[in-house]
Amino acid sequence: MTDKQRKIGTTALKIIVSVALTYFIFTKINFSDVLEVLKRAKAGYLILAILLFIISKVLNALRLNLYFHSIGVQLTQISNLKLYLLGMFYNLFLPGGIGGDAYKGYVIQKKYRSGTKKVVAVLLLDRLSGMLFIFIYACLLAIFLPDNTFLGYNWLLGLAIPIGIAGFWFLNKIWFSYTLKAFWGSFIYSGILQATQLLAVVCILRALSITLNEVAYLFVFLISSIVSVIPLTIGGIGSREITFLYGAKWLGLNADSSIAISMVFFLITALVSLFGIYHHFYKPRLKVIADQ
Repeated sequence: MTDKQRKIGTTALKIIVSVALTYFIFTKINFSDVLEVLKRAKAGYLILAILLFIISKVLNALRLNLYFHSIGVQLTQISNLKLYLLGMFYNLFLPGGIGGDAYKGYVIQKKYRSGTKKVVAVLLLDRLSGMLFIFIYACLLAIFLPDNTFLGYNWLLGLAIPIGIAGFWFLNKIWFSYTLKAFWGSFIYSGILQATQLLAVVCILRALSITLNEVAYLFVFLISSIVSVIPLTIGGIGSREITFLYGAKWLGLNADSSIAISMVFFLITALVSLFGIYHHFYKPRLKVIADQ
């Protein structure tokens, strides 16, 4: 099997899984009820959610540039933002071609010859840094879930946070020591950007007039963020929704509202990612700080 055939097969499989999950979800809920929830959405809160999401993605790009700088690729922030936006577009709209991370890695290695292993490593560490704070915030929210969902395990959730931070630091120290200088900077960026994204979800809740069980909805959102990273679907379509569906059942939440939250978040992601199409046709000219 050639690389092209493998990519086509992988993409076809992802499409099938996305369609199957989406179909399954809508056999479990009343789609018209979900639409009713969406129709009542308040525009002001949706606009605020979009702005907060954009801020979180800018912070995400700044974090990635810290890692690029750690391997000697001194990209300007503007160049990096353009490359990051193009990567978002590729991740969501061109999954059958070259993924966003793969494209960024290819461009950086081709232009700056930093070493394939190092480029792949910093792209991976950037993702893991974000996942670390999703895990941290999920642990914190789990402690405050209603009805003592994790009764008896709060001490374990609290202990898991410093263990997770220490474990990620040692991972950087032992296998990727050349990126260690970026660790605490990326840690701070991750904390702020994940908090900003949670605030965006709070605005979505407000837009949909959801005022009860906010902590539970935010917790399910974080779990869905982890699940959506698994490369089984197109842009996380289906995987995030099914997490919301079963998370709602587990925590006694409204299933229609849960699916509506997931759909609104996806639409915001798609809207912002779509702006990367400009850089698809007019590829960004990458500049390093010395070129300024």
